[in-house]
Amino acid sequence: MLKRLHISAAEVALVVALVLECIYFSIAAPSFASWGNFFEIVRFSVELGLLVIALTPILITGGIDLSVGSAIGMTAVLFGTMWHDGHLPIAACVGLSLLLGLTAGGLNALLIAGLRLPPLIVTLGTFSLYRGIAEGITHGAVSFTGYPAGFLHLGQGYFWKLIPVQLPILVLVLTAYVVLLHKSVIGRSIYAIGFNAEGARYAGIPVRKRLALLYVLSGVIASLAAVIYVAHLGLAKSDLGTGYELQAITAVVVGGVSVFGGRGTLLGSMLGLFFLSVLQNGMHLMALPSELTGVLIGVLLLAIVAVDRLRSTGAFKVTAGEAPLWKRPAFAVAALVILATVGTLLFHAAVHRNGAAAAGHRLTIAVMPKAKGDPYFISARAGAEEAAKELGVDLIWDGPTSLDASQQNELVENWITRGVDAIVVAVENKGSISTVLRKARTHGIPVLTWDADAELNARDYFLNQATPVGIANALTDEGARLLPDGGQFAIVTGALSAENQNEWIADIKKRVASDHPNLQLATIQPSDDDRDKAFNQTQVILKAYPQVKLVVAISAPAVPGAAEAVAQAGRSDVKVIGLSLPSICRTYLHDGSVQTIFLWNTQDLGYLTVYAGALKAEKKIPAGAKSVHVGRLGDLEISGSEIILGKPLLIDKNNVDSLHF
Repeated sequence: MLKRLHISAAEVALVVALVLECIYFSIAAPSFASWGNFFEIVRFSVELGLLVIALTPILITGGIDLSVGSAIGMTAVLFGTMWHDGHLPIAACVGLSLLLGLTAGGLNALLIAGLRLPPLIVTLGTFSLYRGIAEGITHGAVSFTGYPAGFLHLGQGYFWKLIPVQLPILVLVLTAYVVLLHKSVIGRSIYAIGFNAEGARYAGIPVRKRLALLYVLSGVIASLAAVIYVAHLGLAKSDLGTGYELQAITAVVVGGVSVFGGRGTLLGSMLGLFFLSVLQNGMHLMALPSELTGVLIGVLLLAIVAVDRLRSTGAFKVTAGEAPLWKRPAFAVAALVILATVGTLLFHAAVHRNGAAAAGHRLTIAVMPKAKGDPYFISARAGAEEAAKELGVDLIWDGPTSLDASQQNELVENWITRGVDAIVVAVENKGSISTVLRKARTHGIPVLTWDADAELNARDYFLNQATPVGIANALTDEGARLLPDGGQFAIVTGALSAENQNEWIADIKKRVASDHPNLQLATIQPSDDDRDKAFNQTQVILKAYPQVKLVVAISAPAVPGAAEAVAQAGRSDVKVIGLSLPSICRTYLHDGSVQTIFLWNTQDLGYLTVYAGALKAEKKIPAGAKSVHVGRLGDLEISGSEIILGKPLLIDKNNVDSLHF
């Protein structure tokens, strides 16, 4: 029966696993089982699904294309450049983007099929080349936003308020590839190449042409995915598509395509894609750590590759006189382990659901940092947990591990589906996330922002740690105090696309012009909120601008990074100040590598996120209020739609030991 339907046993097993997965999440997370959530899973799978489709025949030939993720980033940036700087119509930008993808795929085809170079080495090289082009154009930080609503509808719109607009594109591409791979002579030759390339060549199959076709198509599909991705997020930047090549390859391999070539189907690849997408979605709805998804996928991938290897070596073959596999003790043990695992998971799901029901309705406040691993946000989390415990509310604290606007969007979508009582987001890019925040508000969910703001109509309140002018003036005045005779200074920021930091920089420039004209700003360099990158950028600054006497680092990890660079360069004449945590700058303040830092109490800011979110969810902040009582923080000022935590605190060697955050 399965042979008649052209469905392999592995695909049947994957269908069963997908069904069990859906049952588990339907029990554990009731909001999972809805048509709205189903189509959201599909919507977030379109760009990755296009790559999965393109990579399936490539892996069947025994090849690989690691450049598709970087091709997305390069195409997105050039699309944004053509529209924003070239002022070309959107239709022209789309056409030129597809042509760019054709060129990118053609380069891979030329090197792999034409020069017979190994696909792994070639696409590893173009992986770096295409990402480098994207970062070179944008300097790794510039992003392009403000696209017309008609174009954004391609990635954010719905048919009948349910079906994603981009879904038909995925279906059309999938249909075309099904015909190519499973219904044509070309498809049969692709399997022959994967089984034995030399044998296929001797059989008269034009191996080079077939391989060239697949890699060219891969480039075109990647560029199409890039256009949809830009419409989906509402922005184009150089890091779009980062890691997508590995996610797509994982889905293809999970779907049963052999990494050794010659075996696999598009059906299996799509099942693999949705198995992983459902896993990620379900774990988000259960408020489980997103890192756990990566662990589970990694274990699953290793197991599948190991089984595939054993299968290719004939380990599962049954010779004459041997008992069938299903009659062997090892098979029985494996079956019992699988059944026990499934039973345990279903029991866990039931307990998870019953526990939530027994607790009654408690407010659920979802708080998102820009990057979970940043010490600044780690410190803020302690305050958020304190407020959650004090108020008796459930706290979901989740976000990207590094700056990632697309993951922020995806998490907010999941929180909307889950039906949380309030969403509080530290915005990485307001042009990207504001659309989904507006969607949350239309679903009746209060939205607050913190650390960095979204568009005004995308949130109810901005929890402002301190006014931008206050922060800028404090930093500028301190710099002027340290350089009484004036001189050059440099700024090491977090990301050039960070709205709050850009506002601080603009106000620093104003303060310099009005009050400290003897200070000259030499350069502004991004650190991406990474200590090591701040170290490297400061080294570059000291060499390129030897007259710089002051480094102003306005990102928490950037201050110690800049201090290390100055110390290692032996530049005792260069002062370092900035915005950072006392806990990570204490040593540098005491040894004089850092003169002064400013900050607000980050634990208080974290406390405010949950407390204000709960107040808004319970409608306890009256319209037009000038202040609000926030637990142990007392009465805080409300200025328009901003709740202000307070003024920045000066921290130096004299008071740093008294601060514990």
